[in-house]
Amino acid sequence: MTEKLLFTGKTHNTGGRNGGTRSSDGQLDLRLPQPHPAAENLFGAAWSACFIAAVGVAAAQRKIKLPADAEIDAEIDLNVDDGSYFLRARLNVSVPGVDRELARELVDAAHDICPYSKATRGNIDVEVNLV
Repeated sequence: MTEKLLFTGKTHNTGGRNGGTRSSDGQLDLRLPQPHPAAENLFGAAWSACFIAAVGVAAAQRKIKLPADAEIDAEIDLNVDDGSYFLRARLNVSVPGVDRELARELVDAAHDICPYSKATRGNIDVEVNLV
């Protein structure tokens, strides 16, 4: 297998009351005066964006056109137990107009394709729900 770099995301973050984050390409420029819930929201946004693209890849591999109204709601929980912080996640995926069994196959395949899913596998509790 020959590795090929597809993209490098670059962001700059500052802390404090006037904190924020911005990407080097200018696509992202947010004020983040508090680290939480911003970090969980940003992680959920990034993961769900990647995941919906992975659903599209899974559909294309099966020569199926993904409906334009496919949606994902990501819920990222920040938890603490005995002073140790950890995450839990739920990805609630809607693929309207696609047979439920086929939609489940697409979602399961996407969970294997998505780099965020790969990165979190075995590290945090994740539920991937078809809604």
